[in-house]
Amino acid sequence: MTITITAFERSPDGGKGLARDTRVRWALEEAGLPYGVRLVSFKAMKEPAHLALNPFGQIPTYEEGELALFETGAIVLHIAEHHPGLLPADANARARAITWMFAALNTVELPILELVTVKLVEGNMPWKAERLPLVQDRVRARLNQLAASLGDKDWLDGGFSAGDLLMVSVLLRLRPSGLLSEFPTLAAYVARGEARPAYQRAFAAQWAVNAAPSAAGTST
Repeated sequence: MTITITAFERSPDGGKGLARDTRVRWALEEAGLPYGVRLVSFKAMKEPAHLALNPFGQIPTYEEGELALFETGAIVLHIAEHHPGLLPADANARARAITWMFAALNTVELPILELVTVKLVEGNMPWKAERLPLVQDRVRARLNQLAASLGDKDWLDGGFSAGDLLMVSVLLRLRPSGLLSEFPTLAAYVARGEARPAYQRAFAAQWAVNAAPSAAGTST
């Protein structure tokens, strides 16, 4: 059955790989799965056809036969559970990898998104000057904890897994802020993720959408 995901017709980041469809593309590339992409505009995301797939009007969504999924973490977990390459065979290692997936999206990404909100959404608010350092310190606290856990390992727990895929994707959001460069081991960890051929293919596919003239759909 053909896999189809949705992505922004024009990504707010201009194709720099920060839109969440890149995470799903990366998982599909790691699993060696062909997929199609249906591009949606911001207007189309709020229309009934898309809301039937994602009631919150967001991307990405995932369709395979009669199955329709939303939420990036759920999609990546589904791919990882049904195709080799993203979760270890050992049951305990598999459970730890899934734990890191949740940690990436729940523990690490939340303060990073708060930082993005302060800088971009609330940029003109009078409280930004006082609020920004507080949020930055919360992000640094999480990064210190993550760096301590990573130590000198290449990946979070043994070989590369879906936990690393999501953690690297989350940390990439920090690069424009300069905070990631304060943690050399984490910066190197992110660079290892970006160097993976599957990530390179996913990034190139997302970049191509935003570099090309607007289109109704594409596939890879």
